[in-house]
Amino acid sequence: MRSGVGLCLLGLLGLCSFILRQVAADVQPSVSVPCDDPSVEKVVSNAVHKFNERITIGHHLALFQIRRVSKTESGSDLVYSLDFTTRRSDCEADSPKPWEDCDYLPTGHKQPIRCNATVQVSGAEIQTQQVDCFFDAHIHPEKAPCLGCPVEISVDSEELKVPLFVSISKYNSMSDSTHLFSLHTIEYASRQVMGGFRFKVKFDIRKTICAKAENTELNEQCVPNEQDVEYANCNSTIDTAPWRLEPPVAQIQCQPGALSANTIARRRPPGWSPLRRVDRPSAAQPASHLPAAPTTPAPTPKASEEKKKKKEDSSEEDMKAADDKLHCPSKPWKPFHPRNPSANANAEAGTKAPAFSDIDLLG
Repeated sequence: MRSGVGLCLLGLLGLCSFILRQVAADVQPSVSVPCDDPSVEKVVSNAVHKFNERITIGHHLALFQIRRVSKTESGSDLVYSLDFTTRRSDCEADSPKPWEDCDYLPTGHKQPIRCNATVQVSGAEIQTQQVDCFFDAHIHPEKAPCLGCPVEISVDSEELKVPLFVSISKYNSMSDSTHLFSLHTIEYASRQVMGGFRFKVKFDIRKTICAKAENTELNEQCVPNEQDVEYANCNSTIDTAPWRLEPPVAQIQCQPGALSANTIARRRPPGWSPLRRVDRPSAAQPASHLPAAPTTPAPTPKASEEKKKKKEDSSEEDMKAADDKLHCPSKPWKPFHPRNPSANANAEAGTKAPAFSDIDLLG
């Protein structure tokens, strides 16, 4: 009796082994497929349609780029593994139009949406078995605006023209210097809505060739004094309420010297060209302060990490070379022209307001 059971078990094990060998023989290893292959475009299109069937609110997705494709033969069927990106289209969820007849939605996130799918092809029949698109990367928590809180503004903003003019004029009127000072650089500016507008500006100024005895206010001839270089850096708070026809009021505190050497600020170049951002490098550390390099450095965890990183970078380069041969990623299905709905009329018209200059500060 026991021998009969043993023979049955052996027979079943042999049958299972035979079936597994047959399945393994039928399923071939996956191979990479060019992203611009016409058959790939068909299966990706089917996957996008399948995903759009699940969208009930908002907008349908439209294909953007095919990133990577692999194909496996399973008997007479083909199984595609797809990695592609999509964008929101201008076709709403209840629209009967297929995604191929839609355009990209010009507003919203600029980054495309990552998707992956598995699609089986049996003869002329294409069936998407699985498709997922990841919207998590497009969800960013936003803080509610703080009404009445100071807001940093661009140091090129036209709004600073009057506050700076008032601040520099007040400094020139109360300083003991025999010469007028003009704007040199701006480090920071903010605006706060109160009973009017409160501006806070951090900047520095430089001595000019214009003597106070001969000039009551700055003019075009008041260029920096190259023979007698002198700076002052200031913090100024300016309250304005132009709609009440009240003159601006400035509270300014200054001390000798330019802004810190580590400050990244807007500097006025010679003449009165627009303010530009420049980096002021800090003083280099003396070579004597640097530790001597060991002649035979011992392996460290950091060195091991760097070696591992180099190996990963090399693998990424090899993968990129392979993708280039396969034309991956594919060209965008359509050009994407993003539009910022909050842009002002000048930006939409392709114009840009010029930065103000010293002449503007002359009043």
